[in-house]
Amino acid sequence: MTESPDGSARVPSRDRRRFPGISSRSYEHPADRSALVALRKLSGFDTVFKTLSGLLPERSLRLLFLSDSVRVSDQQFSHLNDMLRDACYILDLEKVPPMYVNQDPQPNAMCIGLDEPIIVVTTGLVELLDEEEMRAVVGHEVGHALSGHAVYRTILLFLTNLAMKVAWIPLGNVAIMAIVTALREWFRKSELSADRAGLLVGQDLQASMRGLMKLAGGNHLHEMNVDAFLKQADEYESGGDLRDSVLKILNLLPRSHPFTTVRAAELKKWAASREYQRIMDGHYPRRDEDQDASVSDSFRDSAAHYAESVRNSKDPLMGLVRDIAGGAGDLGGKLRDTVFGGGSRGGQGGANGTDRTNGSEA
Repeated sequence: MTESPDGSARVPSRDRRRFPGISSRSYEHPADRSALVALRKLSGFDTVFKTLSGLLPERSLRLLFLSDSVRVSDQQFSHLNDMLRDACYILDLEKVPPMYVNQDPQPNAMCIGLDEPIIVVTTGLVELLDEEEMRAVVGHEVGHALSGHAVYRTILLFLTNLAMKVAWIPLGNVAIMAIVTALREWFRKSELSADRAGLLVGQDLQASMRGLMKLAGGNHLHEMNVDAFLKQADEYESGGDLRDSVLKILNLLPRSHPFTTVRAAELKKWAASREYQRIMDGHYPRRDEDQDASVSDSFRDSAAHYAESVRNSKDPLMGLVRDIAGGAGDLGGKLRDTVFGGGSRGGQGGANGTDRTNGSEA
């Protein structure tokens, strides 16, 4: 943002497209929608949700940030206030949510709240990112607010804390952790949606890429390269054998966010899609059409996304799924090769390992 000639108002530092009345359906990742549907169908979730909605200390949470963080305004962190107002203007969010800066060296941001969303960013994040990178993050959090993610995020934070407190009770932790695991699975997918919202706000793919890269490797851009960073995502997906596929799942389960290389690759793919270009051209679902949106269409879109993901995935486990679905003739041999990395048989090197090595170096 910059000041106008008379110094009375600020305007964006450059023109950005605005999306009047845009629906969150425009940018929501299909996996986000399907994971949320699956979450709502989880046994006991409705009961927990209704109960916690009345019990969660939201007023206490708001008072906590008001008393022990810095509220963003024209007088405090004015550059963040400008970004926030600009993001809400671009995504046509009618009410600008309050935003706080919290002293924490760990780079992080979140959008929480039941009745009304609150955005919180840490000092570690503010100090790590430049203006355009930070703009994408603010847009990311406004995207969470527009999608209504703040409610489920708040419940996830509460249940995670509760699970630790009741871990000593026999079986007391099992039901809670089942819901926490489902919430984490959804939240990881919701991050992919919010990354897209951040791109719509910042409208600078390279800034979004740099921000994700900094979250992974710190403020050493002269030592990092976006293309090399994206190659890590490809190597992560295609490398290893079935054992590595299982380890990837186990590594991901306790996390609230997807891995940064994966997020970067997903966002770059969406930025190159026709879907993104149509939004930038002004063709997108409107909020006033949400009530007429077909639930079955959402299911079909999600199913199609997962089918395409399995079909195009380079992960060994997904390759095995394709073989099973396709009725592979030598399933036993394929399973053996997948598990043990395609080791040599009959004096011939396994094609899987050689092809992956060559492919990752190309």
